[in-house]
Amino acid sequence: MKQFLSFVRKEFYHVLRDRKTLFILFGMPVVQILIFGFALSNEVKNSKLLVFNQAQDEASAKLINELEVSNYFEIEKVVGSYSEIHQTFKQGDIRLALIIPANFGSDLAHQNKASLQLINDASDPNTATTLNNYVNIIVQDFLAQNYPSAKLPFAILPQTRMLYNPQLQGAPNFVPGVMAMILMLICVMMTAVSIVREKENGTMEVLLVSPFKPILVILSKAFPYLLLSLVNVTSILLLSVYLLDLPIQGNIFMLYAVSTLFIITCLSIGILISVLTNSQQVAMLISLMGMMLPALLFSGFMFPIENMPLPLQVISNIVPSKWYYIMVKGIMIKGLGISSLLKETAVLVFITTVVLIISIKKFKIRLA
Repeated sequence: MKQFLSFVRKEFYHVLRDRKTLFILFGMPVVQILIFGFALSNEVKNSKLLVFNQAQDEASAKLINELEVSNYFEIEKVVGSYSEIHQTFKQGDIRLALIIPANFGSDLAHQNKASLQLINDASDPNTATTLNNYVNIIVQDFLAQNYPSAKLPFAILPQTRMLYNPQLQGAPNFVPGVMAMILMLICVMMTAVSIVREKENGTMEVLLVSPFKPILVILSKAFPYLLLSLVNVTSILLLSVYLLDLPIQGNIFMLYAVSTLFIITCLSIGILISVLTNSQQVAMLISLMGMMLPALLFSGFMFPIENMPLPLQVISNIVPSKWYYIMVKGIMIKGLGISSLLKETAVLVFITTVVLIISIKKFKIRLA
């Protein structure tokens, strides 16, 4: 343990005296969280819709069919109570719930108007607003097609409720995305480059022939970045709460726990890159292009994954930032407990285990 701590201390000294490394570690997260704007807004398709049809009449059946045949919605679930709606939202399976009241058809026939209730997952405000607009357009088309000769005024009035983010602020969406992107980039790149630097300078040979076990040498170089990344998480959370007015709805300790798991996953990927490469330039290129782009494209942060072709949706499942993004949104924005995030936790544990096993198998004690 004394030898391990001495290696860790050595790596800390190396990081703290390098201004460029310090800027990447601490400057980039602060700058990005301050200047990062709202997530890009694109057309949303194939969003999962939950239906609670209390009317069970011909008019409601036609309206549900109009929603289902459009390219914008897929009927994920039909429920029979409000409690099932909230439970499904907590599971993260749907983006929108449609409640049709019991007197829907009769109100249209006798009063020339009816009401609907929409419940949106507004943790992503751009998507929530877009889906709400889609429903309004489909409802108007439904009226024009099925009641063309009805006397005016004739309308269906949706009553919208935005869950988790009623003011439709951008921060609840981009803060978890920035956390995933920053931690992925810093942990992978810094770990890979720091280990490969030892190879280039010829000092890795000295470390490998020391009495210290080679795997502990690698872990001691990754450990400082675990601690520094947790400092980054703290700075982002402080900026989010006190500058962006984004309260943390869930358990702060659980948020740190899942962040630690994600950091370990990213450090494992960095170790694998360092094992497979022999130059800092190659390691940095792989870290930037191979990690940052998937974190942007496949995390669900900037582009809805359900909009993508099926092969890309499958590929997104092996991107760790996707699962961490879901977990951070669930804890910070929705206030979910660990029981609702077991799937995401299991995926990250699996990815970490696989990457570490491959790294150990590929690690060469002799560099020549």
